[in-house]
Amino acid sequence: MTKVSAIHLKTGEEIDLMRHANQVVAEVLTLLENEATPGMTTWDLDRLSEECCRDLGAAPAFKGYYGFPASLCASINEEVVHGIPSRKRVLREGDIVSLDFGALYKGFYGDSAITVAIGHVNDRKARLMRVTEESLYKGIAEAQAGNRVSDISKAVQAHAEGAGFSVVRQYVGHGIGTQLHEAPEVPNYCAPETSSPRLQAGMVLAIEPMINMGTYAVKTLGDRWTVVTEDRQPSAHFEHSVAITSTGPVILSNRV
Repeated sequence: MTKVSAIHLKTGEEIDLMRHANQVVAEVLTLLENEATPGMTTWDLDRLSEECCRDLGAAPAFKGYYGFPASLCASINEEVVHGIPSRKRVLREGDIVSLDFGALYKGFYGDSAITVAIGHVNDRKARLMRVTEESLYKGIAEAQAGNRVSDISKAVQAHAEGAGFSVVRQYVGHGIGTQLHEAPEVPNYCAPETSSPRLQAGMVLAIEPMINMGTYAVKTLGDRWTVVTEDRQPSAHFEHSVAITSTGPVILSNRV
């Protein structure tokens, strides 16, 4: 679900519009986190996400994007990203589910993701979730004007791999603005031989570690959307949209 264009620096007014779009996303995710309980279906969550988004004056960003059939990406356990909500996908005690949502408000996009526990989860899943979220914030701390995108990538990778987990290579973060996916790409790993763009005030990045319990290798299922780990071990996903400013990173999608 990635189409990258050129790097666009945003004005203060544009970042304010993006903050509003991202606060819609934050409210949707908070609602879904509270509602995601055993017995719910991912279709139920999708319906709630769209209703909440529209009630807040925005449009769901993912619905129809390259033909994606839903408003919410809901990815359970070994599903990494792009899980399609379904009446048949019932949340079970002990599952973890990635909830990835985007909103469009006055021509600007917001994008964020969380992974939530359904009831009580085992210690391994809980640790995977914790380390993945920590990896996100390690990356955000490096989102400083004058640094490079690779500084974000290195911070995410070092924390995740240092905890014994693996970092998905095939899917990455991205710039965001008047398009859902803009340049630059923001990998969660760093290839030593590559250079990366310098971060500038006015850039807005969707930083989104996807961290696997086992191998980093993934594949796409027959529905052409749902991405799963090759070894079928669990995966976790956290994301924030972050503005680069002269005084440091500003998380636009913070949940209050």
